[in-house]
Amino acid sequence: MSATGMTAVLGGCGTTGSSDVTLRLVAADYGDSAANSSQKYWDGLARAYEAQHADVKVDVTVYSWNDVDRKVKDMVAAGKAPDLAQIGSYADYAAAGKLYEAGDLLSIPVQADFPSQLAEAGQWNHAQYGIPFAGSTRVLFYNKTLFSKAGITTPPTTWDELAADAKALDSDGVKYPYALPLGAEEAQAETMQWLLSGGGGYTDDIGTYTIDSPQNVDTLTWLKDELVDKGLTGPTAPGRLNRAAAFAAFADGQVGMLNGHPTLIKQAEKKGVKFGAVPMPARAGQATTTPSMGVTDWMAAFRQNGHADQIGDFLDYVYSEKNVLDFSREYGLLPVTTSASQTMTDSPKPQDKQLLPFLEQLPTSVLYPAGKTSWAEVSADVKKQIGTAVTSTGDPSGVLTRLQAEAAAADSRTKSG
Repeated sequence: MSATGMTAVLGGCGTTGSSDVTLRLVAADYGDSAANSSQKYWDGLARAYEAQHADVKVDVTVYSWNDVDRKVKDMVAAGKAPDLAQIGSYADYAAAGKLYEAGDLLSIPVQADFPSQLAEAGQWNHAQYGIPFAGSTRVLFYNKTLFSKAGITTPPTTWDELAADAKALDSDGVKYPYALPLGAEEAQAETMQWLLSGGGGYTDDIGTYTIDSPQNVDTLTWLKDELVDKGLTGPTAPGRLNRAAAFAAFADGQVGMLNGHPTLIKQAEKKGVKFGAVPMPARAGQATTTPSMGVTDWMAAFRQNGHADQIGDFLDYVYSEKNVLDFSREYGLLPVTTSASQTMTDSPKPQDKQLLPFLEQLPTSVLYPAGKTSWAEVSADVKKQIGTAVTSTGDPSGVLTRLQAEAAAADSRTKSG
């Protein structure tokens, strides 16, 4: 996410009462090229903030999503935690007593601006430590031009229709009839969307891991048998295909269908791809409306260096309505504050209208179990292993059983709240 409109809107302008404080922020890159790297966004935001806070410097380092969580983990382990980390999880750090509570940092208006669903998802042990940062939901994108050439007149609404469409696209020479990115970058997301559409998920309603449920085994088995083994997922093995590469291939007109989040809109439009977006198809016998997977990344504030006053003031600035909207519009992601969401909903701008289908799904979407202290470890295990379940010699039941055992062990070790 990113933008460059930087105006202070909240109180706290001017000195924060301390001199020569440097805040270190580690953030993830939402850009798809050097031209729109998140480093540019954060550098611009930091410089604008510093211009109004002479005694505070903000030093930002941006890493790709492949690296950022590991980099922060290594920094913390080395006793060199950043002041702020914009990453994929927070609960393990909260359980270790390393984070400030959101209420100790944010002004009351800013804290109250987060929708309750997202604020609650940021809780560990009934206190909010994870501050939502950037949201998205997933829908099925399809290439209208490739569909038309293959004689497909309507997008799929069931798995069987999706498989039939993929076969027609394959027969017409489409490189990736259905792109299935189960590579290390974001395999946990693609997996979760499919599990939800099959009536399962990572956990049950009370938060217990159910990775090896019969529904989940059936889902992975279907993917292996009906898509991967039939050569309908393209030349790159799903376990080696990352989300960024799949999105790039879609923008290049090489993909018939894939699960995508809002950032794909701008990426595809830049290349002139004519596309449609529909809810993820459901398995026959499942509810006709498949729950969308919702994703919220997190801002976490580490206690190690102190600086609570400066961190809180800077975060109030980061979460101003203007800056949230600028970031969301730059990267095609969903605002995580009520005020910015309402402004986007009411906006006549075409770029905002395109995001409405995603925005409307966010309040009822299913999020990762981010409040479990074991989730970071479980997510990493899924990224490493899930791609092997759908290889020609893969064993979906065996892989899910192993992941379930590892998740249960991680849950026990971390005593997740």
